[in-house]
Amino acid sequence: MATILNKDSDVCEPALNAIAHMPTLSLPSLVNHDFVSRLSDEHFMRIAVLLAQKSYDEGGCPIGAIIVDNQTNAIVGKGHNTLIQESHPYNHGETSAIRDAGRIDFSKTTLFTSLSPCDVCATLLYMRGFNRVVVGDVTNASGNESLLRDKGVQVDILEDKLGVELYANFRKEKPEQDMEDWLGLAGCNSH
Repeated sequence: MATILNKDSDVCEPALNAIAHMPTLSLPSLVNHDFVSRLSDEHFMRIAVLLAQKSYDEGGCPIGAIIVDNQTNAIVGKGHNTLIQESHPYNHGETSAIRDAGRIDFSKTTLFTSLSPCDVCATLLYMRGFNRVVVGDVTNASGNESLLRDKGVQVDILEDKLGVELYANFRKEKPEQDMEDWLGLAGCNSH
């Protein structure tokens, strides 16, 4: 099958944006192995940040995540936070990507998340057997990296400037949404 992004295609922002917005199951019609084999951790993190941007553009919390097969470099799951859009209290970027990936062996994958995972997401990551998690923003939020490491998960920090700025701006613009995402509505009422 001919794909749009192949060995001759540049790895550039528009290509990464197309990957971020294409449904995961349709990605093989967009990208082939020759293209994805050239993607680096920085590229994967940028895709997670572009998913965070998608959430922000939809009126939600800017957090995105992708799951990459360690052997093939293929993206097997993607997601973004839809707390606001779907009125779903725990559909965070990480949980959304895990749901998108489905029933797979997560020990053979790496999860890239645009923001340090919350308590629920961190617990789910080690419960599902992830061996590696790459975090794109510990400037605006951090804390569960040591929990994951204590559970045997390799945690790498790879801050993406665009992602850090996006979340900082969101926090200034919509502090109540930020607080709700972390603590729920009950946590917002106490502040």
